[in-house]
Amino acid sequence: MKQQIAVITGGTRGIGFSIAQALSRSHYTPVLNFHSDETRADVALAQLHASCPDAIAVRADATTSTGVQRLVETARRHGEIAVWVNNIGRFHFKPFLQTSIEEWQAILSSNLYSAVLCCQAVLPIMREQRHGQIINMASMHAERIKARPNTLPYAVAKSGVIHLTQTLAKTEGDYGIRINAICPGFIDGGTHTKAQHAEQVPLSRLGSAEDIAQAVGFLVSEGASYITGAVINIHGGALL
Repeated sequence: MKQQIAVITGGTRGIGFSIAQALSRSHYTPVLNFHSDETRADVALAQLHASCPDAIAVRADATTSTGVQRLVETARRHGEIAVWVNNIGRFHFKPFLQTSIEEWQAILSSNLYSAVLCCQAVLPIMREQRHGQIINMASMHAERIKARPNTLPYAVAKSGVIHLTQTLAKTEGDYGIRINAICPGFIDGGTHTKAQHAEQVPLSRLGSAEDIAQAVGFLVSEGASYITGAVINIHGGALL
């Protein structure tokens, strides 16, 4: 039986790395995608190798078709791509009239187009395998649209991720492929999370990267075999 590979874009730090650790515990071999920080990738691999010596890191720009193709080809040389997590996504906080078209393009590319490119590249492989799972990272405001000034490109992109997830869940089910989305809330260490955000959370604390990783671990388990097209909000009740 081929080694079961789990590819995580942005997998060398934060939520992405916690997901890699969780998938390693679920007996998947992580492929950690990163764009530029090779030192951080080396540190992440050293941590993973203690429990999963076959884990690898792949430098590739997941916002470009050539980068995604390189990532896919490298992962396939190490086993069968069973899980793909679209995790990258830059945050943007700026008034609408001060946001340039170039900034719009960068945020849409990072948060939405990257997921589109990755899905386009990996779905034919999963169709041929007749199984596979894709997990897309959205945001707690993405499913239930709520106007939040100064975050428009990010909000538009993450709402697009929800539509991408649910549409593909509908079209790919016949091939044994499950596709779900996770919507994190205020996560400790996140670029747009501050300590005072805990005051907006009924559970009275910030979320952790491990909270997100545990949900991913469940989604790839047999216990979630009838779950597809789901949007799982992990925000401690912040949107209630």
